[in-house]
Amino acid sequence: MRKKLVAGNWKMNKTPSEAIALVSELKPLLNNDEVDVVFCVPAIDIIPVVNAVKESNIKIGAENMYCEEKGAYTGEISPAMLVDAGVDYVILGHSERRNYFKESDDLINKKMKKAIEHDLKPILCCGESLDQRENGVTLEWIKKQIVEAFKHISPEDALNCIVAYEPIWAIGTGRVATTEQAQEVCHYIRQVIGNVYGKTIAEQMRILYGGSVNEGNALALFSEEDIDGGLVGGASLKPEFAKIVNYKNSSN
Repeated sequence: MRKKLVAGNWKMNKTPSEAIALVSELKPLLNNDEVDVVFCVPAIDIIPVVNAVKESNIKIGAENMYCEEKGAYTGEISPAMLVDAGVDYVILGHSERRNYFKESDDLINKKMKKAIEHDLKPILCCGESLDQRENGVTLEWIKKQIVEAFKHISPEDALNCIVAYEPIWAIGTGRVATTEQAQEVCHYIRQVIGNVYGKTIAEQMRILYGGSVNEGNALALFSEEDIDGGLVGGASLKPEFAKIVNYKNSSN
């Protein structure tokens, strides 16, 4: 049985002092042994948030990292820096990184391999634009992103990876894929992983849905067979995040 995981992607929000205040408010509400909880926070917030979640089950993730150990890469952060700061997870391949910063499938693959090398758990993002969905190429596009990201990654290492399906048209728009749409693509992702690594690994890998997840739709989404939790954007910056984590207790 795959344990649910709910990760908050804070994006470029919250100063260190604001981050401590939010985590302090949420921490007592997140004692749910049935769900792994991760805060993926801006780099400047990592150390204060790591300290703020001590003596809890909450894990910390980074929103990005570079694929080199060290060197003349001004403004970048290495995996070793993240590990030393107390980070366990790292988001890679988010659509905003692909779009605004022109990250390629090849770069994302390099980041995946480097994260794994340092025992970080990658949360690999994939997803289609509205034009791609309307043109009927969603599954073809998703397959390309998955296959390229996992190139030259061993089956054993793949088990420590997480995939997050985030339709670009549903990120921060208030629009959300129907449970049927989300389940269809997450099921397909599991099939693609199965084709690469075999059914056993595909059945163990956690696949998340992201894109306007909130307390009103979390129960329906997370109840689908192939959706193992969520990568939550805007709602992770509010007390509502606790209701998403505790979705089984929701009255919605």
